Amino acid sequence: MSKVWPSAAEALRDIVHDGATIAVGGFGLSGNPSDLIEALRDTGATDLTIVSNNMGVDGKGLGVLLENHQVKKVVASYVGENKLFARQYLDGELEVEFVPQGTLAERLRAGGAGIAGFYTKTGVGTPVAEGKTLTEFDGETYLLERGIVADIALVHAFKADREGNLIFRHTARNFNPVVATAGRITIAEAEQVLDADYLDPDAIVTPGIFVQRLVESLPRTKDIEQRTLRPRATVAD
Repeated sequence: MSKVWPSAAEALRDIVHDGATIAVGGFGLSGNPSDLIEALRDTGATDLTIVSNNMGVDGKGLGVLLENHQVKKVVASYVGENKLFARQYLDGELEVEFVPQGTLAERLRAGGAGIAGFYTKTGVGTPVAEGKTLTEFDGETYLLERGIVADIALVHAFKADREGNLIFRHTARNFNPVVATAGRITIAEAEQVLDADYLDPDAIVTPGIFVQRLVESLPRTKDIEQRTLRPRATVAD
């Protein structure tokens, strides 16, 4: 059975449900599975728990789900670029679980590897540790963090073959590989999907065994979260 679906909307249509936990790749606006996020918005599913490094910015990335009031809870590391996120949180509309960035990546990796939990020193003595199990190892205090397994994982890749093997490009190789392993059903969008050939096995980042559905992403301008330019240098004659 082919893993390639004709569109993001069709790939999501029969698996998204209210109350689902959805892990999403990306870092800022880099590596966002934008087609899949917009298709998720169009399903109208509500009470979603979104697990992602951040929630995009107002009107872009995962921010479109906040605008549509589809998100009940966010598990993330950084949300400082999204004013709507802050307003919904302060108004009590949105539940937020802040997770240190490395811990979030490891929780996703652990979930994908079948590891129920792990101990880390990160967050000990801070609000991050509240309500969590603390244990001493070799005279040091560690806290127990649980692995994350999502109902659905959405990722963006640069190249894919028809078996769902993925290669990521530059900064887009951020949370996408660990998110891809952490979904009970993983859907990948790729800028290039090879029709006949397979990817070089030595170049593959995410093996296709983790990917159940694949779509070719639509061409689009890649947004920049914060454009910073230095003054143009002048060259003396």
